[in-house]
Amino acid sequence: MRIPAHPVVALLLAELGEPLMSSTLLVGGDAEPLTSGPQIAARLEHEIDAVLDGGDCGTEPTTVVDLSVSPPAIVRAGKGALGPITGRAL
Repeated sequence: MRIPAHPVVALLLAELGEPLMSSTLLVGGDAEPLTSGPQIAARLEHEIDAVLDGGDCGTEPTTVVDLSVSPPAIVRAGKGALGPITGRAL
C-alpha cells in the first residue's frame, strides 16, 4: 500500500473514491525508472492509454514497512514519513 503525499495523486484518489494500484515504472533493460510524463508517453505510447503528468518525482526509493509483524518493521528506509502509517515515529 502506498500513501502518497503528491497533490495530483491525492486529488485523483479523492475523485476515484477507492484505492489505486501503482508501482515504480522500471522498463525491462533500463537501469533507472521512468519518471517524467513526456518520457513515459514517448517510450510507452503504443502500450498505454494516457499519462497523468504530475511532474517529475525523482528516483529516491520510498520507505517499505512490513505491517504483518508487531511492531511494524522497516524493510527499506527511504522517502516518506512513517508516523501516518504506524501512529508513531520509527
